[in-house]
Amino acid sequence: MSKVKLITAEKAAMLVKDGDTFTTSGFVASCIPEALNKALEKRFLETGHPKDITYIYAGSQGNRDGRGAEHYAHRGLLKRFIAGHWATVPALAAMALRNEMEAYNVSQGALCHLFRDIAAHKPGTITSVGLDTFIDPFNGGGKVNDVTHEDIVERITIKGKDYLFYPAFPIHVAFLRGSYADERGNVTLEKEIAPLEATSVAQAVKNSGGIVVVQVESVVRAGTLDPRLVKIPGIYVDYVVVADAEDHQQSLDCAYNPALSGERRAPDVTAAVLPLSAKKVIGRRGAFELEQDVVVNLGVGVPEYVASVASEEGIGDRMTLTVEGGPVGGIPQGGSRFGSAVNADAVVDQGYQFDFYDGGGLDLAYLGLAECDERGNINVSRFGPRIAGCGGFINITQNSGKVIFCGTFTAGGLKVRVENGKVIIDQEGRQKKFIRRVEQVTFSGDRAILTGQPIKYITERCVFDLRPDGLHLTEIAPGIDLQTQILDQMEFQPVVDLCGGAIPLMDPRIFQPDLMNL
Repeated sequence: MSKVKLITAEKAAMLVKDGDTFTTSGFVASCIPEALNKALEKRFLETGHPKDITYIYAGSQGNRDGRGAEHYAHRGLLKRFIAGHWATVPALAAMALRNEMEAYNVSQGALCHLFRDIAAHKPGTITSVGLDTFIDPFNGGGKVNDVTHEDIVERITIKGKDYLFYPAFPIHVAFLRGSYADERGNVTLEKEIAPLEATSVAQAVKNSGGIVVVQVESVVRAGTLDPRLVKIPGIYVDYVVVADAEDHQQSLDCAYNPALSGERRAPDVTAAVLPLSAKKVIGRRGAFELEQDVVVNLGVGVPEYVASVASEEGIGDRMTLTVEGGPVGGIPQGGSRFGSAVNADAVVDQGYQFDFYDGGGLDLAYLGLAECDERGNINVSRFGPRIAGCGGFINITQNSGKVIFCGTFTAGGLKVRVENGKVIIDQEGRQKKFIRRVEQVTFSGDRAILTGQPIKYITERCVFDLRPDGLHLTEIAPGIDLQTQILDQMEFQPVVDLCGGAIPLMDPRIFQPDLMNL
């Protein structure tokens, strides 16, 4: 094999032509080829080229500060943007809201699989994930704005069952990120938080007749890399760019952590006991749903309290946490390092993780509760001018054995105390979360009813179960008034389940400062 071509980031930027379909690697603020991103932005600002490119990636790539994918947030540079998650790239969301480009938000897992299917020259990706959500063409097909008209998702029927179909298309250029390359272009990713979908993307672009450029920390002599660590073989790679350290951080603004890459194991740390709060009450009630040896996915925010409570109670090792980016086991990280895990047992490719999720591998999922309507639908993806995106939420919720949605009952200024075994609402939130109809269906309650999937909604003041006739209020927190603090704060009437003339109380241990001894 001949030696790979080493070029500068500036020369790599010249490889992207007007009208190309283009992709980059990254997961939130990790695995980002920042030197390449910066160089292409600089070229566009200086020359006006490339222009009218279609930009696609699976997850979320940014830190809300102009880095990562936000380097491409310039009118004229992008004709079309397709992504699974938008929350960390508000500059791109603003472009979409101004109708400055065509824009789509579709399933993160489907996009991971689409790269793989493009590589194999299959017609496209067929999946049931997303049926009856906003991705479904019957509900908009994931289109974000008024200038987006083409359907990139179709609804089809195979042997009497409905599916969503994502047609394949060629991808012309990929800017990827690795740890080391050897002289033949073989690339390892051992310092990254996960391999993500790097292999599939490189194959997709190479088999599209395109160009694969990989940014690395350094180049080593041929034959010195462990072949078991090579995730992008040299036969897929056209060019390698060696980046400065400042443009090659494991995660943006974070020092390298070997416990995230698996190079070392971090010392076990005893979890601090969190003070009682609305979020801890929710986490404690959620922990009651845990069973021995369950495989779990935790969303960010309130759902993370379930893991904290489990650790406090000494049962954290009785479940295995997973992250859609690829980690299995360990302690999932949040913030800019979301997608990684400290002391993971394994880290698989993101596409394989979604295979497991889509096939029902998760026993239990705890996800956020932003908006819920009378049919049990959940919206976490679109709120007026704010585009958060669905990410892996639809993959996770649609096929998990049981789903628990966790969140406070209202939002915006809510102030809650837990004293003397009771929940006290000092100030009600300005925004109702339980509304008549959600703005966008990210999770379909009707589909859950159709498949018989158990669904529960846990708040600091009550618990709901989803049943064929709607939401049933099944538990209430001590100290909470049913009429003024629940029913009056909802836009619809739930079914109130009484037992002996009263609503059953949530377990009193939840509201005491001592351990619950789960």
